[in-house]
Amino acid sequence: MSKPVCVIWMNEWQTYEAALRRAGLAERFELHCHKLDESVPDDVAARADAFMAWRPAGMLQRMPRLTWIQAMNAGVDPWLTSPGLRPETRLCCARGSHRISMPENILGALFHLTKPYMAIALDQRESRWAKRTSIPLAGKTLGILGLGAIGQELARKAAALEMRVIGIKRTPAPLAHVDKVYPSEAIDEVLGAADFVVLLLPSTHETENIIDAGRLRAMQPSAWLLNFGRGALIVDADLIAAVKAKQIAGAVLDVYRQEPLPAPHPFWTTEGIMVLPHIGGGHPERSRAIADIFVDNARRFLAGEPLNAVVDRARGY
Repeated sequence: MSKPVCVIWMNEWQTYEAALRRAGLAERFELHCHKLDESVPDDVAARADAFMAWRPAGMLQRMPRLTWIQAMNAGVDPWLTSPGLRPETRLCCARGSHRISMPENILGALFHLTKPYMAIALDQRESRWAKRTSIPLAGKTLGILGLGAIGQELARKAAALEMRVIGIKRTPAPLAHVDKVYPSEAIDEVLGAADFVVLLLPSTHETENIIDAGRLRAMQPSAWLLNFGRGALIVDADLIAAVKAKQIAGAVLDVYRQEPLPAPHPFWTTEGIMVLPHIGGGHPERSRAIADIFVDNARRFLAGEPLNAVVDRARGY
């Protein structure tokens, strides 16, 4: 019986091939590994049963036999809209690979907003002694829109800082370290109660442009908006107008509709908006975390077992 054909298409393919070998699975596949600037041969693409990559990049139309796709991203928008994605092909994402790094980066942003270290560093350049005051996070309310794995880990860490945590979840139920879980339709209540609002929602038809002028008006004038979810969650022009008008205190953004963020975009120059270069989920061990996800699913695939982190296409994540 022939081995299933698995195509790994990425520059760092050696990491994932080595992970399969350590798990004793590499020899059970007919493996074809290619860098992004290399073309996958037509005969290999036509026989591929499994495909691992960052982006579809038009490859799915060349792979009519695919039964499993392992995306390296937690967000799978490009895959869901890719021509050639068939209903019977199981699409799996790298859900969970950001669980540690993203909450830490969000906490870093919260500390940046409330602690004067940046201003002090600038003072030091001029040998200037200027007394400054930190704002405690303890007692502040953190509103998390999207209480998935990352949101719940953020809640755990924020609760340890004595913050009050509230948030929304599609199917609300009590969660550890979250003071109150609201349904999605109660978003305005969360926005109005929070000192810091963190966006961790996926990009779907329901969530696109969810933060518009009306939603920004629901926030407190002293509140900050932090977007570590998807760029399409926010109406850019509405956010810029709200920050300029002091309807909210400001925003920290890590994701955008177009990346890299174009130099002429007003986010760069709007006072009160901090632009981060999409650092939220990246960390030195991310490749290893994704390799673990890949190897676990490879083992399940070979055994005919249900795969992990299968994307619900109706929900978009």
